[in-house]
Amino acid sequence: MIYELRIYHMHAGKMPAIHQRFSEVTLNLFRKHGMTVCDFWEDAEGNAKLYYILEHADRASRDTQFKAFENDPNWIQAKERSEEDGPIVEKLENYFMKRAPYSPLNH
Repeated sequence: MIYELRIYHMHAGKMPAIHQRFSEVTLNLFRKHGMTVCDFWEDAEGNAKLYYILEHADRASRDTQFKAFENDPNWIQAKERSEEDGPIVEKLENYFMKRAPYSPLNH
């Protein structure tokens, strides 16, 4: 397994829009394309950031799933609709991780 940490830096005032898009559209499309979300977090310091982790079997399957998701007509339409008043995400960071051998979750 590999894990992908995704950090969304939001445009000012857009946290409600990203929450709505994830809860109403994105999570259902992730499931449709076989993508597993481990958890979501908001920034505890009050910064306009959303963090989440996806679990993937390997990098190749991750890339295949994301390509299918990004090309899904429902995603394209939902993204366009949600950004009618301007973009939601200013910057995206993503990091790929694997568990350390001494992780408590390995036992």
